[in-house]
Amino acid sequence: MKRIVALLILAAPLAAVAADNPDASFFKNAAEGGISEVDAGALAQQKGNSQAVKDFGAMMVKDHTAANDKLKTLAASKNVSLPTSASMGQMATKAKLEVLSGDTFDKSYIKGQVKAHHDTIVLFKKEIAAGQDADAKAFATATLPTLRAHMKKINTIAADAGVAK
Repeated sequence: MKRIVALLILAAPLAAVAADNPDASFFKNAAEGGISEVDAGALAQQKGNSQAVKDFGAMMVKDHTAANDKLKTLAASKNVSLPTSASMGQMATKAKLEVLSGDTFDKSYIKGQVKAHHDTIVLFKKEIAAGQDADAKAFATATLPTLRAHMKKINTIAADAGVAK
């Protein structure tokens, strides 16, 4: 029982920091998504069968690393601690991709990117519309056009590869 109380006392400041920022869940979800995009993009560069998938993976690494760096700086200025890895679901998706190769890898990666970018755009639009932290809203507003460009590009790649969305 003493251990549980001690853990609760130690965890309280972390909960308080997250509670201090009403947009903490946006920070968390955006960070996890960004990390996942970089991880999957690196995998696409290594395992992609088509040049389009390899190139898209490279763009994900470049663009999401830049966005992740901006998000880290912003979160630090707000005393919001960010996760250092993707979510469990995102890690499971990556693990599935790791065992695939060739055309099967490409199609699975493309489908995953269509879904991931759709979900991320929804997250960022929600932050813009309802977020309470002005700086988080500004980050979402500044990043959304890049996410939309990624969505347009992956939709084109999906159509060219015959991948149903």
